[in-house]
Amino acid sequence: MSIPCRISDYGDVISSYSVENLETLNPDFTDYVKEVAEVTPDDLPIVLNVVGGGLTQAQQKTIEETILDDFAYDLGVVEKEERRHTWIFWSMLVILVVMGIVIELVGEEVGIPREFLYVVFWFAGDTLVEYVLLTGHDLRQDRKLAGRLASMKVVFSETYEDAAYTQDEVDSLHSEIQDDIRGTIPEEC
Repeated sequence: MSIPCRISDYGDVISSYSVENLETLNPDFTDYVKEVAEVTPDDLPIVLNVVGGGLTQAQQKTIEETILDDFAYDLGVVEKEERRHTWIFWSMLVILVVMGIVIELVGEEVGIPREFLYVVFWFAGDTLVEYVLLTGHDLRQDRKLAGRLASMKVVFSETYEDAAYTQDEVDSLHSEIQDDIRGTIPEEC
């Protein structure tokens, strides 16, 4: 899926607060790309078509590297958050099981310790349900979008033409993206 992005100059993509060799994306540009990418079909690779701007080769290279670096960073942040939530999920599951066993062993004795055990039990259960029904799904969607953005292809053109991709071209783009991804993964992984 080709995402058209018309720019007037370098500053439309790269933040004006950036310094050379430490560039970051303009937040408006990032928001636009994310919003359009969210509605693209998952089975099509994302190709960002930057139109216009009269960019030099050096500027094009900087823009492409910054786009891929910033979205790869976003992917890392989402994966880290997902790992944290997964750890919380398993911790709450263990706490839920342990509290259930302890409550059963304590028996019918009424008192503050038993009520405390119930509070911990229900807290753990509530956290699990929230993760399973709400947070987990959102995190998986965020990871999928971040991964697609981190692996998108960036092209530059002077005019926009809606590209109609054949299945062979889609397969070729998928293989190029897979090769790029393999090239970024360290050998020891």
